[in-house]
Formats: sequence, C-alpha cells, structure tokens
Amino acid sequence: MRILIIEDEVRLARTLADMIAQDGYIADLVHDGDSGLDSALTGVYDAIVLDVMLPKLNGFEALKRMRAEGIGTPVLMLTAKSDLSDRVQGLDLGADYYLTKPFENAEFRACLRAILRRQSEIIPEHIEFGDLTLIPSSSQLSCKHQSLNLSAKEMEILRLLMLNHQSILSKETLLVKVWGYDTDAGDNNVEAYISFLRKKLSLLGSSVEIRVIRRLGYRLEANT
Repeated sequence: MRILIIEDEVRLARTLADMIAQDGYIADLVHDGDSGLDSALTGVYDAIVLDVMLPKLNGFEALKRMRAEGIGTPVLMLTAKSDLSDRVQGLDLGADYYLTKPFENAEFRACLRAILRRQSEIIPEHIEFGDLTLIPSSSQLSCKHQSLNLSAKEMEILRLLMLNHQSILSKETLLVKVWGYDTDAGDNNVEAYISFLRKKLSLLGSSVEIRVIRRLGYRLEANT
C-alpha cells in the first residue's frame, strides 16, 4: 500500500514515513498544502496523513477540495489543536480519524491501521479473471492447480490490470500507481515487469494474455 504524508514539519514527516515503512507500506512525503492536494488528486494512494496547519493551503481546505473532486481516500488528520470545534470541522469535511499532537508512535500506527481497514473493506481478498486467481495479501497467483508468488511490483501491476480488465491502462498510469508520483522509473521499467508477468502466466499455462494496445497501453484478455 502507498501512503501520502502531507506534513510541513520535515522531521516529523520522516519519522512517520519510517514507521509506515516498518509496517511494510510505501510513504510519499509532501510539505505544503498545494503540493499535497495535487498528489492526493492523482488517486493513487491508499491513505492520506494530513496536517491541518500547512503553508499555501491548510489541511481543512485541502480535504474539502479532495472530497469535492470525488477523492474518497481515507484521511487521518493531524493537528496541534485540541479544540472540539476543530475536530468536528475535520470530521464534517470528510476526515476518517483525527489525531492531536503530540501522540505516541503506537497510537499513530493504530489510527492508520483503522483507516486502512476502511479501505480494505472495498478491496477484495481474491481477484479473479479468466482462469487466474490473485490473492493480494500474499502476492500469490494461481491458475487451475498451480500457483506461484509474485514480486511486489508484479503483484500490483497484475492487480490493477485484473481490476480494470475492461479498460486500457497506459504506461503512465502504471508508473504513477506502482512506482509513485515523483518516480525516476520510466517506460522501460513497466515493459520489463510486463515481460516478467507474461513469463509467469506462461509458466502457469494460463489462457490470460497481457495485450499491448498500440500507443494506448495494456489490457488483459482471456482466451477461451
């Protein structure tokens, strides 16, 4: 999972990112409200940690705009203010949890797990397409009576292709969703992992193919 941290206190942001990494997640850091909103609107994040007092655009306004744009990503708000009115405002604007600074590391991690559980409610434990079954939690891919494990990026690419099998996913979309908004990876990285996946589908004897749609991207097709 990929978590966006919008926090102008750089040291705190890095501490939160370290905790998130210890839990096996990927964290992207942004230090002002405008940049945070731009990142949130990409829709690539599983959860957002959002400070209230931010330069350029405060957390309340950033959250309001996210929800207005249809971004339903779970949000954990952070603030140094403990006033009831501030907590109510954040929750009314669409925050999922409100944490007052200072807080203990264990408390932050528990709150993050709580909002991620909300996200997991809409993510199926098993994803099926054609003769394939993917279990994201274990990165296990099965076909008929055979199974194998995928790397983290292989799993995420295949998960996106399976969930969006009626659509064409561009290389740019895969880069942002799998490698992150500010990645240095390029088209060749996507092509390499698509090649890895094709080899694994062949090893499983699957009838599912990853098709290239010229100048547009990739789409899964199940041959019957």
